[in-house]
Amino acid sequence: MAYKVNDFRKGLKVQINGEPYIMTSVEFKKPGKGNAMHICKLKNLLRDTTLDRTFKGHDTLEEADIQDTNVQYLYRQGDAFVFMDSQTFEQHEMSAEKVGDTWKYLKDNAPCTVTFFDGNPILVSPPNHVDLLVEYCEPAAKGDTATNVKKPVKVETGGEFMTPIFINMGDTIRIDTRTGEYMERVKN
Repeated sequence: MAYKVNDFRKGLKVQINGEPYIMTSVEFKKPGKGNAMHICKLKNLLRDTTLDRTFKGHDTLEEADIQDTNVQYLYRQGDAFVFMDSQTFEQHEMSAEKVGDTWKYLKDNAPCTVTFFDGNPILVSPPNHVDLLVEYCEPAAKGDTATNVKKPVKVETGGEFMTPIFINMGDTIRIDTRTGEYMERVKN
C-alpha cells in the first residue's frame, strides 16, 4: 500500500529505500506562489537516525512492512532483554542498544508492544504510563517549601527520575513514558 501526502501524519510508519521510518513531525506549508508542501521529519527505526524530507502534492511513500505485537517483558539477561509474545508464548530477545532508554520503564511481567521488521524485533514501546516504586531518594530538607523544587529518585527498575521534594522512599510514582516526566504519586 502507498500513502499519499494527504495521509501523512505523526506516527505513520513508512518505508524508504527498503528501511522502516516513523514520521516524528509533519508540517503543511502553502507558500504564496507555488505548490503546497509537506515538510516531514522521519526517524529510521533500524539505525535511530533522523531524516528531513519535503514532499509535494503528487509524492507517495510505501507502507513499512512492520508488525506490532503485544508482548510481556520477562527479564534482563546480561545485555539482552527477553519478551514473550502474549498470543504464541514465543520469546524474543532484544539487545540493550535496541531497547535504549526504555529499560527504565520495564518492570517484570509489564505489558509492552514490540515492533518487528522482517521478523526481527526493532523497537519496544512501554505503556504510556507506568507506576514505579521509589527505592532510594534523599529526604527533603525540613522547612523547604519552595514550589517546583525537584530531586532525583531511584526506582525499582534502576532508572532515575526528577520528582517533587515531597516524594519519599516506598512511595509509588506514575511516570509518563513518552516524556520521562513525573506525573503524580500513586496511592497504595
